[in-house]
Amino acid sequence: MPHVVTQACCADASCVFACPVNCIHPSPDEPDFLAAEMLHIDPEACVDCGACVDACPVDAIVPHRKLEPHQQEFRDINAAFYQQPRPRTPLALIPISPRKQPSPDLLRVAIVGSGPAAMYAADELLKQRDVAVTMHERLDRPYGLARYGVAPDHEATRQVADLFDIISADRRLEQRFGTELGVDVTDAELHETHHAVIYATGASSDRRLGIPGEDLPGSVAATDFVAWYNGHPDHADRDYPLDHERVVIIGNGNVALDMARILTTDPERLAATSIAPNALEALRASAVREVVILGRRGPAQAAYTLPELLGLARKHPARLVIDKQELHIDAATELQRNNGTLAPATERKLAIAEEIALNMGEATADERRIVLRYLVSPREIHGDGRVASITAEHNELVEQDGRALAVGTGHTETLSTGLVIRSVGYRGTALPGVPFDEARGIIPNIEGRVTGADGALRQGSYVTGWIKRGPSGFIGTNKTCAKETVDHLIEDYNNGLLRGAMRR
Repeated sequence: MPHVVTQACCADASCVFACPVNCIHPSPDEPDFLAAEMLHIDPEACVDCGACVDACPVDAIVPHRKLEPHQQEFRDINAAFYQQPRPRTPLALIPISPRKQPSPDLLRVAIVGSGPAAMYAADELLKQRDVAVTMHERLDRPYGLARYGVAPDHEATRQVADLFDIISADRRLEQRFGTELGVDVTDAELHETHHAVIYATGASSDRRLGIPGEDLPGSVAATDFVAWYNGHPDHADRDYPLDHERVVIIGNGNVALDMARILTTDPERLAATSIAPNALEALRASAVREVVILGRRGPAQAAYTLPELLGLARKHPARLVIDKQELHIDAATELQRNNGTLAPATERKLAIAEEIALNMGEATADERRIVLRYLVSPREIHGDGRVASITAEHNELVEQDGRALAVGTGHTETLSTGLVIRSVGYRGTALPGVPFDEARGIIPNIEGRVTGADGALRQGSYVTGWIKRGPSGFIGTNKTCAKETVDHLIEDYNNGLLRGAMRR
């Protein structure tokens, strides 16, 4: 196996397009691309040319002979992906939509936001001739989630900013910082001065739990906590209670694992990262020794990805704890496991969880711990003026319509804690003057073309990223998403559907 994709994979698929023999899957034209936890290199088809290594923006692809000890398992993970039959069809690369020139003016496009979705959209636009792009960013610095959402110790993932720096250097891209839609410029003004507007504002708010005590001091959103330790200017003056030995995180996605890792890492190790100085000082004074992560379903349905779990299990010095009594596997998953049809990533996640449960051992007094809990749902947060404890109900898995649903058993337990962090999903927020779907937390659209309340297309309005499709995928997933949106924008321009922009 000449090359191996490791846990730093961002899924922007640059490697797929660079590969001359189509050996990296799933590719953007395959139905499982958006749901994939990472990409995989076919060990039999790879010709060891190294094109993918050069194309990867986060150094996720490593020659097999240079794998570090903690990366060795990724050889098996990549190989296991191809043990189940996959179609070997040529990659259906979608060419850049050729731009016609119906007018002597530049094609002027405004982008609202400057995160990964915005930068990938700008990149697609700048592949065209005679294009001018103006990017409006509310903050004083660009790159959104890539800057303020990636854990500070995930240095490889943060390298995607180098790619964005290259895009930003294009003289046809003007970036205006400190410009907020609805305050400094209106949506109507952007449409008056541009042929089209692309909204790429992400999903910056959080989903709520809807349980008693959720608004007590010490009950916080993951979006706020992550922004705090990443130095987001809106959260620089926050103060989180770290004076209790236990923190409880509700939800077990990748963000939950990131927060648990940061809370249990030696602050002196974090000092060498990009962590915010005020957060570093708070962590140096922290009394936290245990982080408990609550997941409402079983280990087979856990939201974290295999690469994140593997990184935590193999590289993080804190002790991982799983109660083997909570490793309940639903009947459908057990059947798939027995007949060999279970997805390789799920199979490996279960194996790692079982390994952790079998090797807990005795913890020392000063050892930091991360406890992964399954089949538990929060029911109430308690405290007199601030969080003091949380009550959780034990669940059982019930199959319904082919899905394993978590159903409460009535048996509860209460955990003492000084900080509860809800990490149950991100949600988009409405923009002034722009249609918004409150139920889904997105700007309504058809493949990136914005629609109004009546379902009709809104001329010159487009959307990309999480505010388009909801909070799914990784940083690089926005590249494919942006291409779809920009292709439709160019198609509409070619068909004369975008009115001429006023000269500025």
